[in-house]
Amino acid sequence: MSLAESFVPTPLMLSDNARARLRTLIGEEDSSGLKLRVYVTGGGCSGFQYGFDFAEEVAEDDTLIPFGEVALVVDPLSYQYLVGSTVDYEEGLAGASFLVQNPNATSTCGCGASFMV
Repeated sequence: MSLAESFVPTPLMLSDNARARLRTLIGEEDSSGLKLRVYVTGGGCSGFQYGFDFAEEVAEDDTLIPFGEVALVVDPLSYQYLVGSTVDYEEGLAGASFLVQNPNATSTCGCGASFMV
């Protein structure tokens, strides 16, 4: 008889591109304590929009999601909209940016910066 394996789902994923860019940015700032804060606010074309910021401090009610030498921080209000998402980083003709691939979004705008659930 085999034993059941324990599985703890990761609330958010971080792509290899995003992880590499974060390492570069943290190195440029010379602050190993920096984390990428991912949040959701009202607005945008589709109702909600994603935001990104660097954070050194983590509030008591924040969720800290480590990925080796880098980490994401999410506030409790945004967390519910981001569970199961992947944070990615892309460079293209329109510029370079972090973006969220969110399976919970029922629709998104053309630029991918806003969404509806």
